[in-house]
Amino acid sequence: MQVLATAAAGMFAAADRLSASAQRTAASSLEGSKVDLAHEVVEQVSAKIDFKANAAVAKTADEMTGALLDMKV
Repeated sequence: MQVLATAAAGMFAAADRLSASAQRTAASSLEGSKVDLAHEVVEQVSAKIDFKANAAVAKTADEMTGALLDMKV
């Protein structure tokens, strides 16, 4: 079950990256600071893709575990 823990950690990391990028983007409009919005968009899209990939890994691992358990019965 190490795969599920790794996938969950990846999902949390991607969610943290997305949240941090969203906070930087929001703060830039309030403070007038110079934030590279193109970089932030790339970061947000990358975090979304990473999250989806880790979710797919978790789903596949769950399906494989289910298939193995069905074979044993």
